[in-house]
Amino acid sequence: MGHGHHHRHQPHAGAFRWSVLLNSGLTGLQLAIGLGCGSLALISDALHNLGDVAGLLLGWGAERLAAQPATARFTYGFGRSTQFAALLNALLILGAALVVIIEGVERLRHPVPMLALPVALAALAGVVVNLWSVRLFGGGHQHDLNRRAAVLHLLSDAAVSVAVLVSALLVQFSGVPWLDPLTAIAVGLGVAWSGWVLLRQAVVVSLDGIPPGIDREAVELLLSQLEGVIEVQQLHIWALSSSRVALSAHLRCRSGATATGALLRQAEQQLKALGIQHSTLQVEPADSAGQGGQAG
Repeated sequence: MGHGHHHRHQPHAGAFRWSVLLNSGLTGLQLAIGLGCGSLALISDALHNLGDVAGLLLGWGAERLAAQPATARFTYGFGRSTQFAALLNALLILGAALVVIIEGVERLRHPVPMLALPVALAALAGVVVNLWSVRLFGGGHQHDLNRRAAVLHLLSDAAVSVAVLVSALLVQFSGVPWLDPLTAIAVGLGVAWSGWVLLRQAVVVSLDGIPPGIDREAVELLLSQLEGVIEVQQLHIWALSSSRVALSAHLRCRSGATATGALLRQAEQQLKALGIQHSTLQVEPADSAGQGGQAG
């Protein structure tokens, strides 16, 4: 038996909406200039921006689903949709990086002349748009895998735009055409690594692994140090969504401590301080396996 508090997660719809609009416009601009001026690095930046738009739309939709109330069938609500969105975002990042790397190698073999100044201006616009979009999300994305995926998209594309800007300026002043595809390959490798890290995290939480930022040993130590607790058993920690973490555990306690409401309230408050919002604790006396209590 158990009880928990459901904290509805309100989506930052404004951040998603404006980021989608700004990045959609930026993608069109960069594609047009990249194709017209012969810059693979800028085209790769535009493709990555297109991935940003798709990822932001996925994240936006997932947060709206996560904010819906639980139903008789989906008793935990729809928080898992944010995890699936983060997983798809990671795959988009890896796919975009692969396209960039393959095309970069081809351009190294067959260099194409480019007009550097328009490319540099379009890359500068990419830096401004993506950093502004990151600012729209504020600082609350660190503990939310879904928003962190969206912000990672934006930051990685800002980095791409910086690299394209530097490359275009170098091409302008040196006249060396292979700097553009070389930059595209280097950026693609960096983006691929960031996508791989996000993919691993998304897979872990999708398989009910302990979410990033939660220290299992610290949680177990906290519970074992509660007054009257002798042993912590069947400790499970998993993610209800990209921003809500749940825990269940059995606490074996000394006789006389099993009905202490203060113990349960203290446990709940301290677990929340560690980032666990939903806790279910079964309290049992040391000499019995059948008696119990609960905390939310």
